[in-house]
Amino acid sequence: MSIALSEQEILRRKSLNDLRELGINPYPAEAYPVNAWAKEITENFEADPDKYKQVVVAGRIMTRRIMGSASFFELQDSTGRIQIYIKRDDICPDEDKTLYNTVFKKLLDIGDYVGIKGYAFITQTGELSIHTQELTILSKSLKPLPVVKREDDGTVHDGFTDPELRYRQRYVDLTVNPDFRQIFINRSKVITAMRNYFNAQGWMEVETPILQSIHGGAAARPFATHHNTLDMPLFLRIANELYLKRLIVAGFDGVYEFGKMFRNEGMDRTHNPEYTAMEIYVAYKDYIWMMAMVEECLETVARAVHGVPVVQVGQHEINFAGPYEKLSMYESIQKYTGIDVSAMDEAGLRKTCGELGIDVDDSMGKGKLVDEIFSAKVEANLIQPTYITDYPIEMTPLAKKHRSKEGLVERFELFVNGKEIGNAYSELNDPIDQRERFEEQLVLAGRGDEEAMAMDDDFLRALEYGMPPTSGLGIGIDRLVMLMTNQSTIQEVLFFPQMRPEKKAKAPSIEDFTAIGIPAEWVPVLNKMGFNSVEELKAGNPNKVFNDLGGMRKKLKLEIAMPTKDEVMAWFA
Repeated sequence: MSIALSEQEILRRKSLNDLRELGINPYPAEAYPVNAWAKEITENFEADPDKYKQVVVAGRIMTRRIMGSASFFELQDSTGRIQIYIKRDDICPDEDKTLYNTVFKKLLDIGDYVGIKGYAFITQTGELSIHTQELTILSKSLKPLPVVKREDDGTVHDGFTDPELRYRQRYVDLTVNPDFRQIFINRSKVITAMRNYFNAQGWMEVETPILQSIHGGAAARPFATHHNTLDMPLFLRIANELYLKRLIVAGFDGVYEFGKMFRNEGMDRTHNPEYTAMEIYVAYKDYIWMMAMVEECLETVARAVHGVPVVQVGQHEINFAGPYEKLSMYESIQKYTGIDVSAMDEAGLRKTCGELGIDVDDSMGKGKLVDEIFSAKVEANLIQPTYITDYPIEMTPLAKKHRSKEGLVERFELFVNGKEIGNAYSELNDPIDQRERFEEQLVLAGRGDEEAMAMDDDFLRALEYGMPPTSGLGIGIDRLVMLMTNQSTIQEVLFFPQMRPEKKAKAPSIEDFTAIGIPAEWVPVLNKMGFNSVEELKAGNPNKVFNDLGGMRKKLKLEIAMPTKDEVMAWFA
């Protein structure tokens, strides 16, 4: 008997062996011919009952009501749940009733996958069910699912709600909390709607490298790795911008990519070190054109998910139909602080940060200081979709200088519900100006700015061959999905968010138990009862422990001497 397994796990493994001894393969290789799903049957049976006279469904057993010669259970497939009616003589028409009496009633458990062939009907109590004619075991579950009880009014008891467990064991979460699946269905709708919109314009979806020799295209700290064969350092990309621009140089009018980005930075409710972004570049356009395109695209996305452009996000109703409010970076700071920072030098900005209680460090240049003020005093106020435009040139090394405002660039960021979800430029296509901007970034890197951009000579070479006027846009897909699904944390919209290493429970030591007089053969039994340390045991009730030991000895059919009550009491001394 392994002390690593719970009592339930031991019993399920015994059932697994019993199935095999009966000649039943608990993990068959053959395809199972599913032809109907719970939701489809539920929604369409009343209108066309004849269509469901022969159905084949498959899924997990989620609840059971075992009676005499007939029973009910709930089957859950990818679309929902449906009741299954199973009668002994229907699935066991001959004299051998093992499939019902032994297999179904004793060897199957909640969580097992089964296949059902039969027909849909309405029971005497008016509930739609499938009358089973053939039962097939498709997969035996060796770990018990959490028991989540749901009342008819929707009340949930003993819910699987701990975020740590839900995110780490998403396979369990989405099984026992199927309502959360809709988040990920809507995530797929968001991406599909955007892709369809772009394709309809004639823009092409492409793929660019994830492993890059130079981390460029954004201000962020990268993850570093090493390629053994080439003996060279590589970085997981922080952006795909510079490669997509190379394709504009190559002559494509519009290219876009949905891809994973990696930034070796903090984690919080809106940041994950691995995230999904969409970047698009369209030739012969500028950032003013891009604003109109974004409004049309996001309204299309909202309608694809909700049918209307207005989305409930927390206590706010967000309207994704344009036009969106526009404020320059300096205008927004003045609006929400009353301070005009447009003419300040670095020293003046540092002083202002101090007066506003904003922490800064020596590595921050003028652009970073402006950004710190904006982040601390403006962002949270931008609830409805708002474009922040015309950034200081120091903040944006890859954007074109403003056509009429000295010291600024043609850039906007889109803010919704207090968070940035999109970033766009009139792209810098002057190779000489671009080289100077990169050199300024090298100076910042020398001052200790780990997010400063690196020099990319190949990208500069590409620009020297000529890139047409271009507008580019990046949108954080995870944050957009948060908005479209009314979620407050990025972890809720990622199937598998980054987690800290799982803490392993300390393996119980037999020696710790024997040191207080417990016979070694009884230690595994105490472990099965949930006592993995002497401290846990001594926190228990001695009388209950004694009685439970007797029950476990009988249940597990142990042929070891039962300790006396006085001996058990001595363990607690």
